[in-house]
Amino acid sequence: MTESDRTIQTISSFWRRHVWVRPLMVLAVLVVVGWQLRASVKAALRENLESVLLTTLKTERVAVQNWGRMQQSQAESALANKQITALIRLLVANAKPDATSLELLNLPQAAELGRELGPLLKTHDYKGYVVLENSGRIVASNHNELAGIVLSNEEMTFIRKKVFAGQPMLLPPVKSKAMLPDRYDVVRLGVPTMFAAAPVFGESGEIVAALGFRIQPETEFTKILEIAQIGTTGETYAFNRDGLMLSNSRFEDDLHRIGLLRKGEDATLTISLLDPGVDLTIESRPKAAQSEQPPTHMATAAPDGREHVDIDGHRDYRGVPVVGAWQWLENEGFGIATKVDVSEANQTLDIISRAFWGLYALLAVASLAMLVSMVRANRLAAQVQLDAIELKRLGQYTLEEKLGEGGMGVVYRAKHAMLLRPTAVKFLDSSKANEKSVARFEREVQLTGQLNHPNTIAIYDYGRTPEGVFYYAMEFLDGLDLQTLVGRHGPQPEGRVIHILKQVCGSLAEAHSIGLIHRDVKPANILLNVRGGMFDVVKLLDFGLVKLVDNSSEAQVTKAGGVVGTPMYMSPEAYQSPETVDARTDLYAVGAVGYFLLTGEPPFLGESMLDILKHQVETVPDAPSKRLGQPVSPELEQLLLRCLSKSPADRPATAYEIIAELDRIPAANSWTEAHARYWWRRYVPHLTITTPPGAVTAAQQSSTIVLERADER
Repeated sequence: MTESDRTIQTISSFWRRHVWVRPLMVLAVLVVVGWQLRASVKAALRENLESVLLTTLKTERVAVQNWGRMQQSQAESALANKQITALIRLLVANAKPDATSLELLNLPQAAELGRELGPLLKTHDYKGYVVLENSGRIVASNHNELAGIVLSNEEMTFIRKKVFAGQPMLLPPVKSKAMLPDRYDVVRLGVPTMFAAAPVFGESGEIVAALGFRIQPETEFTKILEIAQIGTTGETYAFNRDGLMLSNSRFEDDLHRIGLLRKGEDATLTISLLDPGVDLTIESRPKAAQSEQPPTHMATAAPDGREHVDIDGHRDYRGVPVVGAWQWLENEGFGIATKVDVSEANQTLDIISRAFWGLYALLAVASLAMLVSMVRANRLAAQVQLDAIELKRLGQYTLEEKLGEGGMGVVYRAKHAMLLRPTAVKFLDSSKANEKSVARFEREVQLTGQLNHPNTIAIYDYGRTPEGVFYYAMEFLDGLDLQTLVGRHGPQPEGRVIHILKQVCGSLAEAHSIGLIHRDVKPANILLNVRGGMFDVVKLLDFGLVKLVDNSSEAQVTKAGGVVGTPMYMSPEAYQSPETVDARTDLYAVGAVGYFLLTGEPPFLGESMLDILKHQVETVPDAPSKRLGQPVSPELEQLLLRCLSKSPADRPATAYEIIAELDRIPAANSWTEAHARYWWRRYVPHLTITTPPGAVTAAQQSSTIVLERADER
């Protein structure tokens, strides 16, 4: 069989045995496809949102710039009137540097200029005018209180760059220096006001003054910024370098309610673009005082003059998460921002997400239902298969009761139809059957079947049912394993330990003689029985990990397993280089089993498997007498420690050598058949053959004394 054929067979076997994987794979595919589709839709919606924000920003920017140019053009057109230009020249020439406000107002040119500009103010709905010198002094205005006021150098910086450099300009909103009516017709200081201004040239071409027309921001400037607002929470506004809003807010009612605006105030030149740290429309208090609040993300990033867009979200001056786009307009001296609440911007995505999650939930429920149904159906089918087997004769065997279940299969008690001999039948669990497990199952049967030693479990039969279930029949053992023996009755007498180890070595000696290594000798795999009227008869079990020495095909069967065995009884080489193990790795395990029987504990303990394996490789075990806390025959102690040598070369060469050395130990004959019979009658009476009535022999009396002393230990 080629590698590709084996792969196809393995995959086919996996699909047959793991039917529950199918709905999970379908669910996984649907989830992946759905997730990718959701990601694609999300990306498209984010791209569309970014496009809408940038388009809105550009639309508002163009509208504001066009309106500004129109205002500048109208200011220049006013100066095309030679009478107005001549009056301003005379006014500036006659305004002495130290003239008072009253003197400036009494200049004849001031009154005449007011009359000339009156129709123009009315036509363009200007709220007033000013004539400004390069020094920053206002020499004329329709508001008398402005005459003589001198603007600061900071206020004049932008004006000098524009008007006094020969260009018309639109001055962004500033707070008035005179008592003026606001949009509610309340006369007060600091009313937001802006000017469209143009330079006034002298006869020789020099700039002698600037003529500015006052505009109320809310009449046109704010309304232009409101044209392209997005949805119900969208807002577009202007702001200056100090982070103050230069236009009204769409949310002035909310700003009054949450306390950012007092009664009668509007947002223009009042609201600072600061991040309160919390959503003030929900929570009543910001995280910090206003003086400690940082600028919003938009206000921080804007002054570089580039176009910005943020679709991930940040807090605005209300603390509400928003997405937006913004740009600083250097030529105009202010920035423009457009934004919309995240909740509205992501509304479509949220709806789609909820729909997807709903579908995922339905798919999960449906897949779970399919999974439960398929698993139940699979289990039911397996149970029906086993029930059908139990109801029939299996060749010459009739199944009686289930005895147990292990890693590879299920064991039943059975009876041979003709011989009426008790038998154990082991089935390979159909849910775990694959190419590797079948090969291991067959290997266990074939290799164990080659062994005939009385201390090795006997195999009677092997086959496959019509339903395709692998099985083999073996002798039925009704005893207790050494793990249970020590767990219930503690450390065992030296004579009994020697008696048990000789039988284990006898079984291994036969296996080793035909090139087989057990590799999992441990107390749980060694069973004590009553057989044919004999007591303490050992049976070595579970040759499922057996290894053929120098057999390449066998190596391929066990390769997937890697390191095999039980850590507490595993030799150092079985862990470090499992491919090099030989018969001496079983002899190491024999020493560990003897150590366990003698002391009640394995040679090494640890918190984890790796800890134990590290001890097996590096640590020299304590002498059994030290661990037990009482003397042990030196010959037995030395033999066990030799078996536990780290190097295989330092161990006994063969199982026969161990048997010979065990026979030479003085305590070798201290455990007799009488001792064994007495022990089984006392502790496992239901397995003990009743002896004929008669006097108790001296040997039996001595066995009682030995057992009682052992119990006292």
